[in-house]
Amino acid sequence: MLSFRAARRCSSAVSQAKKFSYSTAAEAPTDPAAYCRELVRKHDYESFLISKFWPAGQLQDGYLAIKAFSTELAMTQDNVSVPTIGAVRMQFWRDAVRDIYADKPPRHPVALAIHRTTQSANLPADALVAHAESVSSSVLYLLLALRGLSGAEDLAHAASHLGTAQTLATLLWSLPHHASQRRLPIPLDLCARHGVKQEDVFRHGGNANGVDAAVYDFAVLANDHMLTAREVFKGTGGKVPAVAMPVFLAGVPVATFLAQLERINFDAFARSLAMRDWRLSWKIWSGYYRRMF
Repeated sequence: MLSFRAARRCSSAVSQAKKFSYSTAAEAPTDPAAYCRELVRKHDYESFLISKFWPAGQLQDGYLAIKAFSTELAMTQDNVSVPTIGAVRMQFWRDAVRDIYADKPPRHPVALAIHRTTQSANLPADALVAHAESVSSSVLYLLLALRGLSGAEDLAHAASHLGTAQTLATLLWSLPHHASQRRLPIPLDLCARHGVKQEDVFRHGGNANGVDAAVYDFAVLANDHMLTAREVFKGTGGKVPAVAMPVFLAGVPVATFLAQLERINFDAFARSLAMRDWRLSWKIWSGYYRRMF
């Protein structure tokens, strides 16, 4: 049974979470698509660049709605310092998915945009739920469904491995942030293999070589998944079907990051990694027209 003080903290957390869930209703723009576009532009610039290669109109709006949903989930998980608030916010999104498919979306602009997308595309509800539960690759499954490709098993297989590579690369990219919050995204057993303790990662000192060796192993795993995803398209010379290419453009930033990490000898704490690659726009453009990632 909760103590009075604990119950009061829980009640306060729920109240704050509800304010988060519904405070946007009065402020929501008349066009949820515009809200999603701006949210992705501010918080996921790589996906914003990729959005330009989705056909304008419903498909591009749908892509941005899915990416905005992904951004909301990431921000909820990363920015909430009180676990109770985070849990309630995540529950809001789980409930939102249920209500979206019951044609009763909450008046949150991202939920409204996702609902609008479900009216024109067959987005599987289980993939949205899986994404809310942080299951890797689910966002790529949603994007394949948006393009009407949910039944293509080879594409789903490639998306699964690309999604895993993307997740691993994101963890490496965010390692300095996680370390500053005294969190360790790299498995402990992998660190122990190189004689690395949590404190070594948190301060990145004293045992820097061991940390870099653990990062190397993690990066190799990410790259292996990238290679497996590309292997699916070996029969076409590595070229992705044109209709699916906007989905697999997600691999371009991943490959770019892994190559950059290799050039600096797998120092995940190097400041250069935090800088935006000015060539990324060109790389995405080139990948789209070569149909390779």
